[in-house]
Amino acid sequence: MKTLGDPTYKSIANLMHATIGLSFTDSKKALVASRLSTRMQQLGLKSFDDYYALIYGGPDDEEFQVAVDLLTTNETYFFRERRHFNLLEEELRHSRPQRLKVWSAASSYGDEAYSTAMLLSDLQRQGCIGQDWSILGTDISDRVLQGAVEAIYPETRLREVSDEHLKRYCLRGEGEAQGLVQINDSIKSHVRFGQLNLCQDIEPLGPFDVIFLRNVLIYFDNQTKRQVIDRVLSQLRVGGLFFIGMAEGRIQCDTPMQSLEPGAFRKLAAKSGQA
Repeated sequence: MKTLGDPTYKSIANLMHATIGLSFTDSKKALVASRLSTRMQQLGLKSFDDYYALIYGGPDDEEFQVAVDLLTTNETYFFRERRHFNLLEEELRHSRPQRLKVWSAASSYGDEAYSTAMLLSDLQRQGCIGQDWSILGTDISDRVLQGAVEAIYPETRLREVSDEHLKRYCLRGEGEAQGLVQINDSIKSHVRFGQLNLCQDIEPLGPFDVIFLRNVLIYFDNQTKRQVIDRVLSQLRVGGLFFIGMAEGRIQCDTPMQSLEPGAFRKLAAKSGQA
């Protein structure tokens, strides 16, 4: 593997932080080198300096998007952290809303958005919510969003999906597509995807009743985390539910929130005189 020198590593880390808020400490140098080296070999590049020059254009550059994918890839699958979906189901069975807007703010390949859609479709069938529900999935990476729109997954990613739900909401591949599963149109029609940088100002998207921001805060430093959380929470209605990764701990933000269980919160009304 080619050597990643400290100056070049700092240049890559600074670029990622300045453009999309990703934070890479000195301890992540080996991880960055290992994840980018294979890509460099594919491109025939001789040094990390050459690769840095290639991605220097930032978010609008195609190779920059590839680098972001490589540096932020983590395991994702349907109904990850099931307790959050159970809490959401209990909340909706109690409140029985006729309209519902959900935002999967770091949607990656769409596993979370489509998992939520399966749950909401079930609740609609049971008369617990109305027919007017929708899910928005956003991510910084255009490439993963293309996969989300396509909605074709390896069966292993749906290992937490019941056989009943697989029959109701999915199509199993045959022949050359054996081992793949496609989400059917009854689910896809409620879900849309778009590219969004959480570290920049967000145009009005909500208000949402539920927001997922799970397993992405680990890539930000503390100051950026706080800014991103408050920016996202500005799109959540008072009383709405907010989810982060169960292992991501408490949220540090200026928005008043009530902790419900690990990774789950409710937005409270601002106190009198508070912005």
